[in-house]
Amino acid sequence: IDMFADSPLIFADLQRIYLRQEGKKPRPCAVLAARGHPGRALVLVDRCQGRDQAEAWRGAVVLARERDLPPVAEDEFNLDVLLGCTVQYVDTTRLGTLEDIQELAGQIIWYIHDESGHEILLPAVDEFVVDIDVEAGIIVVDPPEGLVELYQHST
Repeated sequence: IDMFADSPLIFADLQRIYLRQEGKKPRPCAVLAARGHPGRALVLVDRCQGRDQAEAWRGAVVLARERDLPPVAEDEFNLDVLLGCTVQYVDTTRLGTLEDIQELAGQIIWYIHDESGHEILLPAVDEFVVDIDVEAGIIVVDPPEGLVELYQHST
């Protein structure tokens, strides 16, 4: 499993996960065993008995109920709470809304939609993300010059 969590150990305490294939409802799976693997987690679930069944689930999204996850520290949050937040520049000019978060090539990428409908991909790195105010629903960014314009002038 390619992970968005900080540690593959998150699966060690989960008794149930859900596998969702594109266009289908999530299917519950009992977690039978889990261990870390470089950059990933190896998880054995009751729905996958053997390589062929596991292969049928390739590309599925792995979900867990929030109440089943370990609690986050007081100064931390789950990334999904950022979805729908307003993204603005340091000067408070609105850039858009954070619509999706994906991990690509080991890096977290934010998908921001501006008012004109352009999709802007922004690496969520300390150099570009100045501040996150979860309670106010505002993310302040300082992307490198030309990055946002690249997406806004691509159509």
